[in-house]
Amino acid sequence: MSQTKNLNADIEAYKKEVGMMNLEKLIAARETISTREFPIPVKEILARYEQLYTGAISDVLREFALLDQALPGHLKPLRPERTVAGLAFTVKSAPNVKITGEMTFRTQMLTELKGDTLVVWDTSGDERATLWGGVMTATAVGLGVKGAIIDGGIRDTHQILEKDFPVFYKHRIPNGSLGRCLITHYQIPIKIGDAVIRPGDVVVGDIDGVVVVPRDLAMDVLLRAEEMKSNEKKIFSWVAEGQTIHQISEKGGYF
Repeated sequence: MSQTKNLNADIEAYKKEVGMMNLEKLIAARETISTREFPIPVKEILARYEQLYTGAISDVLREFALLDQALPGHLKPLRPERTVAGLAFTVKSAPNVKITGEMTFRTQMLTELKGDTLVVWDTSGDERATLWGGVMTATAVGLGVKGAIIDGGIRDTHQILEKDFPVFYKHRIPNGSLGRCLITHYQIPIKIGDAVIRPGDVVVGDIDGVVVVPRDLAMDVLLRAEEMKSNEKKIFSWVAEGQTIHQISEKGGYF
């Protein structure tokens, strides 16, 4: 009996040890946030991304075997003529009746917003509250924030438009957030649709939607996307010249 107990205890200890090792790997995979420095200034890398378009960036990410980097298509640009790129500043909220502490936590979050960031907000499917409006826009503009991507509601649309501030949103609704939702986290990895967004990732939005470039790959993706854009100029010129599909394909063109 004693040997059986010892054996069972050893088995349970082994299961616990293996389980903990696997959990640590999972935590590392899901929660690690890269702080790798870019080889060029942040403003330069963002400006160059803003000269591209999300389709080309998505195609390059596919070459890196990253197929889930686009945010859901229900996100609409308030200013479809603008292309914006910024470093992800992530926010997580959820529907909640609790009010106590909400303004304190929101204020704390806003004090940590920095220039060149792009707010990416996971609302946990909130359909009733507004997460972004005129005052948030004015505050963000003053801090040098590049734009906001809200997987939920916005309001004060005229005030946002007056500030020429790029916003992507799911819907508009007049309801405020206080008493309807609660900010639970910020600057953590979040998931919107199939895309995981980590603080510091490069996020690019334009008329076609929003795409997330992992920070560690941002320079490689930028250079390849710039190359692709240059190649496309050649292809367009061949088409304009009246060259045939066969001729264009022979020279490495694609459609």
